[in-house]
Amino acid sequence: MKVNILVVDDEPAIRDSLREILEAEGYYVDCVENGETALEALKQKSYDLMLLDIRLPGMSGIEVLQYAGQISPDTKIILLTAHGTLETAMDALRHGAHDYILKPATSSSILGSVARALALIAERQQKKLILEQLEKSLRKLKDAEGIQFSVVNDTPTLTLDKGTTFDYTRRVIRRGNLQVFLTPTEAKLLKVLIENRERVISHRELVFLVQGYEVNEWEAPEVLRPLVSRLRRKLGKFPNGSKWIVNVRGSGYLFDTSRTELL
Repeated sequence: MKVNILVVDDEPAIRDSLREILEAEGYYVDCVENGETALEALKQKSYDLMLLDIRLPGMSGIEVLQYAGQISPDTKIILLTAHGTLETAMDALRHGAHDYILKPATSSSILGSVARALALIAERQQKKLILEQLEKSLRKLKDAEGIQFSVVNDTPTLTLDKGTTFDYTRRVIRRGNLQVFLTPTEAKLLKVLIENRERVISHRELVFLVQGYEVNEWEAPEVLRPLVSRLRRKLGKFPNGSKWIVNVRGSGYLFDTSRTELL
């Protein structure tokens, strides 16, 4: 992976030294001498990491740190200073710095801090990739099974039956003055069932859509049973609500407010 690093320090010797240390590890390094130039560089190019001196002419390192968070929020920032205090360190970390290193710093301490920052970046990218793959899997499942998906903000309120509504955004079911709140997982389960009402959704499909992982056919009912039971108890506070989630034995569940018996 190509790693771009921006070094910001007003002392040429320190800039050159940091460049040499970092380039020896295979990183791509740009150097600038003040905060204003650093912010312009962030606007022009994507940097994974910035090594930033706190005491700079003009704009201070803390000010650069604050603006950098707005311009390039994904860039990790390591602060360097020859005049460190606990208060300054805490201030830097409060403003989003990844690390705080005292000068003169050894090459091992600099490279160690850089490696830790890059590990966090790699972890973030891995999570993003997993989410993208999960979204693709969900779309494939939709195409194969006819399951409907919708953006929460597009349909924040769903109708359960006459007089009873479900606000997915706030995770609350309402009927008159009665309000029943759901957990995030209960709300997700109810939303999937409502959007596919009167269609049996298999146990495996429900686990995948609600929990985000795949299980085999015999595990799926065991995963769902306690969740469905809790949701039924909450729905039971509304007229006939405990019967809205229908258990189709050996197949899965469907949501049907017109039925009063289990299959």
